[in-house]
Amino acid sequence: MDENVKMILDEAEEMMRKTLVHLDTELNKIRAGKANPAMLDGLRAEYYGALTPLNQLASISAQDARMLVIQPFDRKSIATIERSIKEANLGFNPQNDGNVIRIPVPIASEERRRNLVKQARDEGENAKIAMRNIRRDHNDMIKKLKDEKVSEDEIKNGEAKMQEITNGSIAKVEEVLKKKEAEIMTI
Repeated sequence: MDENVKMILDEAEEMMRKTLVHLDTELNKIRAGKANPAMLDGLRAEYYGALTPLNQLASISAQDARMLVIQPFDRKSIATIERSIKEANLGFNPQNDGNVIRIPVPIASEERRRNLVKQARDEGENAKIAMRNIRRDHNDMIKKLKDEKVSEDEIKNGEAKMQEITNGSIAKVEEVLKKKEAEIMTI
């Protein structure tokens, strides 16, 4: 295989891998009824005048399947952490005992779980669209190699390999979605 075609294919494969990582990150934010520290990713609390990510102010862990525990590194920040969780409107009711913040994670209703599955499917569809766009852009790059004296067969083989990579990546998205749906629907 021509080295230019191989380089384009490697780049596309890497971009699709990053899309899968992004999908995992987005799916972790979807509350599945089980306590998961990733539920609080992206939350920030004011600490000495600066908005600071929660994971830099405290250690966040799942005590069990229904309880998140936040242990602040600085006890003075406990009130601002609690306030930021309440203001984030995540449906949590944090409980502050002065040392740690406990967050009971409520069991989602059937309707809520169905909405979460729909949200997960939407994220999966976004990932598939991104992968198809990567395929289209990189196929265009491969076609432009015709100007650089790359043979027609090499270009056809490159496009076939690109489709293979795309199909494999989309299958991984489906697999990840199936797992997340099962996780969401189990009580």
